[in-house]
Amino acid sequence: MKSLVLIPARMASTRLPGKPLADIAGLPMIVQVWMRATEAHVGPVAVATDSAEVAEAVRAAGGEAVMTRADHPSGSDRIFEALEKLDPAGEYDVVVNVQGDLPTIDPKVIAASLLPLGDEAVDIATLAAEITRDEEKANPNVVKAVATPLAKNHLRALYFTRATAPYGDGPLYHHIGLYAWRRAALKRFVGLPPSTLEQREKLEQLRALEAGMRIDVMLVGDVPLGVDTPEDLERARARLAK
Repeated sequence: MKSLVLIPARMASTRLPGKPLADIAGLPMIVQVWMRATEAHVGPVAVATDSAEVAEAVRAAGGEAVMTRADHPSGSDRIFEALEKLDPAGEYDVVVNVQGDLPTIDPKVIAASLLPLGDEAVDIATLAAEITRDEEKANPNVVKAVATPLAKNHLRALYFTRATAPYGDGPLYHHIGLYAWRRAALKRFVGLPPSTLEQREKLEQLRALEAGMRIDVMLVGDVPLGVDTPEDLERARARLAK
């Protein structure tokens, strides 16, 4: 298994305009994410973007950036285009998609996402953390992973939902949108049309499950801070200023 990390980044954020270039501890946010991914030591790291400004910022920091089309419907489509451009010969058979708004993510968490792919039956691996705050359990913005245990901290996903699920006593899991894809699975995925449940729940990963792909989940301790609002940005600045 040979992996690389791709970070999709685009400037078209409505809640936080210019988000990838927002300053955090003296560096653009996208550079902070690139640094965390590099520190994971799981393979080469590149930023996939449709913005010349973002690419320039990454390259100025010593990173690699690849320009992609501006009309991609999702980050998965963007990283597939970047993968084909960076590695047309198919040297890498696994690609880790790290979201470009996770500047404080623990590099060990990125590395952990690859562990389920040791089983050849797994097409995609992702992350989740147990929900500990009651207000998150019914929050539709907190995506829940419904999964069955396979081993310690290792689950097989059965469904993802914005609803409170599963019913009854037991833990609920907050899905973290970081994916380790087998290259073949990513190629198949981007060639599929949006699925019924994907469109209903507004959750892209359901397309893979509906197509019969297997997604395994590694449990980690905490949900990394995603920067979507000015308030999130201030929290990230406070954490990285320490």
